[in-house]
Amino acid sequence: MQANPQPGGASRTTAAHWPAPGGGAPPGEGEACDLVTVPARQGLEAVDILRRGGAPVVGPVLHDGSCDTLGFLVPPGTAAGWDMPGSACTRTSGRGLRIPPLPGDRPEPPVSGTGWLLPPDATGPVTDPVVLREALGEAARLIEAADNCR
Repeated sequence: MQANPQPGGASRTTAAHWPAPGGGAPPGEGEACDLVTVPARQGLEAVDILRRGGAPVVGPVLHDGSCDTLGFLVPPGTAAGWDMPGSACTRTSGRGLRIPPLPGDRPEPPVSGTGWLLPPDATGPVTDPVVLREALGEAARLIEAADNCR
C-alpha cells in the first residue's frame, strides 16, 4: 500500500487502503471494502459537495435500480465505527463486494440490481469516511433548510 497520490491527500484511513502500483489483489478481484448507503437525495447532495471541494475525494458510488439509495465504497473497517444518522455502513469484507482494481476496464457493479453513479475508472478507489461523514452532514443540513423554506 502507498499514500494517496492525489493532490490534497486523504485521511490515514484511506491512505492505508490505497492500492500500490502492481500490488494488491489479483487482477479482477480488487480489494475488500465497506459500503455506506444513504437516501439518494442526501447522497446526490453529498457527491456534489465532495466534487466541489476541489480535490478528487469521492470514490466509486453505486445507485440501486429504483434510484432510491446511493452506496459509497469506503475502506474496510469503516462499518465498525460508523454512526451517522440516516445512513448505514455495511461490512462487506469476505462477502463479495470488492473495490474494482484500478486502472482497467469499467467493471460491472459488484451488487446485482445496481449501477454506477460514479464508476471506479472515473474516481479514486474509495471515499474517505471522515470526508464523507462531513459531506453527508452538510447535505442533510442543506436538505432540511430547503424543506423548511416551503
